[in-house]
Amino acid sequence: MKKYLIYFALFLPLNILAQQAFNLKNAIDTALKNNFDIQIAKNNTEISKINNKFGVAGGLPSINASAGDNNSMYNLNQKLSTGQEINKSNVTNSSINAGLSAGIVLFNGFKVLATKEKLNCLQKQSELELNQQIQNTISAVMVTYFDIVRQQSYLNIINSSLDVSSKKFDILKERKNVGMANEADLLQAEMDFNLAEQNFKSQKLVINQTKINLLEIIGSKQFSDIIINDTIVIDKDISKDSILNFLENNPKYLSAEQQIKVNEQIVKELNSQRYPSLKLNTGYNYTYNSSSAGLNLLTQNFGPFVGATLLIPIFNGNIYNTQKNVALYNVKNAELQKESLLSSIKANASKTFQSYESILDQINSQEANYKNAAKLVSLVLQRFQLNQATIIDVKTAQASFENAGYMLINLQYAAKVSEIELKRLVYRLSY
Repeated sequence: MKKYLIYFALFLPLNILAQQAFNLKNAIDTALKNNFDIQIAKNNTEISKINNKFGVAGGLPSINASAGDNNSMYNLNQKLSTGQEINKSNVTNSSINAGLSAGIVLFNGFKVLATKEKLNCLQKQSELELNQQIQNTISAVMVTYFDIVRQQSYLNIINSSLDVSSKKFDILKERKNVGMANEADLLQAEMDFNLAEQNFKSQKLVINQTKINLLEIIGSKQFSDIIINDTIVIDKDISKDSILNFLENNPKYLSAEQQIKVNEQIVKELNSQRYPSLKLNTGYNYTYNSSSAGLNLLTQNFGPFVGATLLIPIFNGNIYNTQKNVALYNVKNAELQKESLLSSIKANASKTFQSYESILDQINSQEANYKNAAKLVSLVLQRFQLNQATIIDVKTAQASFENAGYMLINLQYAAKVSEIELKRLVYRLSY
């Protein structure tokens, strides 16, 4: 025994250090920093920012440099107008080309402007999707966090019931020692006590696994034990109008609006292909060519150039028309999807609020039931100790107490989940 006490004393500090006190703010702050889905959404936002440039839209000039050196050997057979003939084998030729060119689009049916506006919309859309992912993650963290609180509340109820089972068993053992209890009641009490202990251990496992779920959501790299001491506090001041009148602030709905604008810019991009395009080109070229035989032994030229390219589309098999009509239908589909999404969000908000209101009404009466059930257990246990109640009476009172406690905790948790969902829908989820 002394050896075990020393072992416990040595390793108890290590166990305490391994456990971390955790609250909701810690959980959300960690999730906002480490959650993988948020990190991916942030990267997508950065990608859209990088792409949102006039150069990507084709509005900036392009500058290119080129150089080449070609050497060859061939057999030459030339007959000139003067009658002279040149026949020579293994003639060498060297050619060097270099140049610097620049070009800029002066007009292409306003395609550059349409593409740049599309990139703006895509950036806004990615930012909204990041906000949506942040709200979704906060919601998931809060739901899981309060699920741990709920499971720990279950554990407290089981512990209270275990205490009652222990007292019941002790009373019957004392009676058995003085010959006032039968063997059947004692065996039943022992079975009830063992079952309560098993439930207690099983519930601890559920709590530990739920904690791991929370650590996974927040992106923790270590799955050490955490300590959560908290209660479920419900915001009872949410009104229906404060939700339904602000559903258009939902990031998913705003993202759907941006998708309509993106599709409208695609229509403009395709429509620009029906207009003439004008491009200005300029640069500087250098050419050097030498040959060991033949009419031209050396050619060299260099100098600047400038020009313009005009492209006028005349007919391309109605491809532009087809693409534009498809793009217009995509705009209509995006509008329908936005309206469908808003309808779905409103329906979800209405059902959630109804659930929220109904649960709040039930909580008050269930709190009274739970208090009465606790008093009943205490009273029946006192009567059992005085031999005025049977073991079945105690067991029935225990079951009523457990059921009342579970129902109250479930109602509190369900109300909190409804509150979280309502605030998430209107982009007002905070901590």
